[in-house]
Amino acid sequence: MLFAASGYEVCLFDILQEQVSGALDNIKMRLQDLQKAGLLRGSLTADEQFGLISGCSDFNAACQGALHVQECVPENLELKKKIFSQLDAVADDNMVLSSSTSCILPSKIFSGLKHVKQCIVAHPVNPPYYVPLVELIPHPETEQSIMDRTRALMKEIGQSPVSLKKEVDGFALNRIQYAIIAESWRLIQDGVMSPEDVDTVMSAGLGRRYAFMGPLEVMHLNAEGMKSYVERYGETMQRVLSTFGPIPDFSGPALETVDAAMTNQTPSTPEALTERRRWRDARLTGLARLQSDMDNSS
Repeated sequence: MLFAASGYEVCLFDILQEQVSGALDNIKMRLQDLQKAGLLRGSLTADEQFGLISGCSDFNAACQGALHVQECVPENLELKKKIFSQLDAVADDNMVLSSSTSCILPSKIFSGLKHVKQCIVAHPVNPPYYVPLVELIPHPETEQSIMDRTRALMKEIGQSPVSLKKEVDGFALNRIQYAIIAESWRLIQDGVMSPEDVDTVMSAGLGRRYAFMGPLEVMHLNAEGMKSYVERYGETMQRVLSTFGPIPDFSGPALETVDAAMTNQTPSTPEALTERRRWRDARLTGLARLQSDMDNSS
């Protein structure tokens, strides 16, 4: 949908044809809904955007003439290696081969491929239509031109790319996310707070600030600049950080407590989870609209 919104032709491929036909039906419905709500991205109509998206049952035909291939299979290393081995056999020298993996290192997926210099991880964040971040991670042999080209493409389709200079386990988003999850879990595990109150710390506190700026700029603005903040709070940060416990194993009584709290809020049924995701997406949409309005008026 994002590529089509910018006028690109898109071909979807899956080994199960019903997955492709189901995706096309869902995309058509969502584009129409976005247009009715005035939230459709790009200058083309919903019908024009949908006209740029097609399905394909033949792997080679799907890749024919492609400038950019975005692999979106499950987080299974052997499956991804198999896919990229197939892509390597049909790729030309102008094709970017990109994986959506959220955690698997590029060196584990791409090493040994003939077109390894054209391979990159471009990790989007769900749901990408409302959350624009895309992490770009190179293989050690990836050409800089591929990083630059992919970053430019992601900007063109309205996303917000960030570039890692080298691969690191978890990339950037999950390293930061897991740090938050780990301390949140410890606060519950150690009997300090309830799961509901831990979530409120983020949704009604940190999350409000982080929706518009990152933690480093928050530091910068919460004093007379970064050096002033570190001078004031550096020792406090070190003292508190020294009390952080070991990495949780995310099991046992703490898991039961967290699961009960989350299930009480949203039952773990497909219907309830889908409805809550719609609630989330509606708020992400409102936030995106607010940010756009504020950016346009500033």
